[in-house]
Amino acid sequence: MSLTETINEYKAGFKEKAPQNVQELMQQATQALADSGITLKSPKVNDTMPAFTLPNAQGNNVSLSSLLESGPVVITFYRGGWCPYCNFELREYQKSLAEIKALGATLVAITPELPDASLSTSEKNELAFEVLSDVNAEYAKSLGLVFSLPEELRPIYLSFGIDVEAHNGEGQFDLPLAATFVIAKDGKIASAFVDADYTARQEPSDVINTLKSL
Repeated sequence: MSLTETINEYKAGFKEKAPQNVQELMQQATQALADSGITLKSPKVNDTMPAFTLPNAQGNNVSLSSLLESGPVVITFYRGGWCPYCNFELREYQKSLAEIKALGATLVAITPELPDASLSTSEKNELAFEVLSDVNAEYAKSLGLVFSLPEELRPIYLSFGIDVEAHNGEGQFDLPLAATFVIAKDGKIASAFVDADYTARQEPSDVINTLKSL
């Protein structure tokens, strides 16, 4: 089953269980974000990907420049280990990791989760690639990828057992859009997937096809 099929199956179950008013509020928030034009601000194909140096789950710094020394880099942004769509995506990329590596590329995930939380996410999903903590979403902000979780959705998330602050830090509700970039060895963006709908994710097969074309 593809990543899109897995997500669609989960969404169908959510629609059956979640109260209609909750679904409407969440849909309105997603539509408002799309209407804001936020995706127009993100890096585009042929742009040079801005540099970063971020800590991994063990607290060791990882830089984009060091990763590019060995070949192309795939960067995917995720909201947090509390997000089912993010977990589906991370697991699917883990399944494709061997093929990504065989094409000479490195895969990393970037999240606003604090290192302890990102370590938990990595262990839960049995990830064998780096998960980097973008504390306060500063790097994602520099890329134009960040929005703040609307106040009207915060109590809804808590009712689902999702405490965003426990993952990101006190007062931190800034989250990245669903975004995946393939960066060529020269630092230029070979493909860019950015969507205001947090349930939309790029298929790893599309990333692999881009890597094959480099």
